[in-house]
Amino acid sequence: MDLYLQFGYGMMDHCRVLLSSWGGGTAILSPRDLTDEQLRRLGADIAGIAGGESLLDPQFYLPHSDHKKLCKHGYWPNDYDTTMFWQGPPLAALLRHLGKLNRDVGCKRMILPGLFAAAVDEDWLETQGAVLEESRATEVELPLIATIALSAEAIKNTEQVSLLLERAEEWKADAYYLVCEHPDGQYLVEDPNWLANVLDIAAGLRFDGAEVILGYCTHQMLLAASAKVNAVASGTWMNVRSFPPTKFVTAYEDEIKQRTTWYYCPQALSEYKIPFLDIAHRLGILGLMAPPANLDGGYVAHLLSGVQPSTVGFTEQAAFRHYLHALRAQTRAIDQTTFDTAMASHQNSLDTAERLLQRLRGSNVSGQLRDFNQIVDVNRAALGLFASLRGPILKRMWNSI
Repeated sequence: MDLYLQFGYGMMDHCRVLLSSWGGGTAILSPRDLTDEQLRRLGADIAGIAGGESLLDPQFYLPHSDHKKLCKHGYWPNDYDTTMFWQGPPLAALLRHLGKLNRDVGCKRMILPGLFAAAVDEDWLETQGAVLEESRATEVELPLIATIALSAEAIKNTEQVSLLLERAEEWKADAYYLVCEHPDGQYLVEDPNWLANVLDIAAGLRFDGAEVILGYCTHQMLLAASAKVNAVASGTWMNVRSFPPTKFVTAYEDEIKQRTTWYYCPQALSEYKIPFLDIAHRLGILGLMAPPANLDGGYVAHLLSGVQPSTVGFTEQAAFRHYLHALRAQTRAIDQTTFDTAMASHQNSLDTAERLLQRLRGSNVSGQLRDFNQIVDVNRAALGLFASLRGPILKRMWNSI
């Protein structure tokens, strides 16, 4: 499984630096955060990196949005009519504009617009089919990636999940960009049924022979390797590690106004504020929180060098790059040779995290709302349910999907 960079506020340099240090990779660019000119410039920079690729998320989830940056892009319709837009020239015009922008940016594949589904119903399903049909007629150069954007309530509804997968068999898309709203705005999701259904959707799409890119992810979605997801995408701020639809309307206020620097401890699957690292330092257990060598990109060596962490000036920039570098290494370390090895890889990481978290919490070193202590059992339950639903067929089909 691969990691893609999910572009968000202030990520231009992060993309350039990380993709260069990795020897390539993919960034999913954001029209919400970049002008047309910035998209073209960053796309050219990424194309200049050996192995670097760009995708463009059109972010057409809420067409009535009045977000000032989104609405300035040429592909955004001036007058969106719900009843007429998806049936003729307006949709074709949108797709032509998007195709040109994708080529200008240097994208080798095109992510299609997709409406946010508060519920998976016939109207939404027909719109999904219409976009694919018109795209195949309009865009003849770039391979297409269909967007599936789902509300938390739709994902938790097993009947809607089944209906989605049934209709997706008819769409026969080559690839899907799957974005999923977290329940109740949670950063780490506490509902194992939601998690299991995300895996179920991804696996169902893979059974149809499609590639699956899971967008807007935290490290909790490392378990997606068990559904043989091709890539997960993540970024810097919380709103590119989860999918809050409200970020695409003007009223949304970014969490960047509340700047807090977090250290990601990959073996604990948890993030910590610097004062809690000071506690670990004073108790002589900070070394337990240092990343393993294969997950260390050199961004945190000074933080864990043996002096009081709050005195070393650990920057937001270093924190973000460390998180993404470590997460990429974790995605690539998962053994996906078989379904059983993919499951075992995540189970082993949960066991390792649980042991370390018990030690840290025994010393009152807590990740607070980003602590994985309560999430370990959530992921275990989700994996257990998913294995009971999809395990037998995944074992048979693993090498053919």
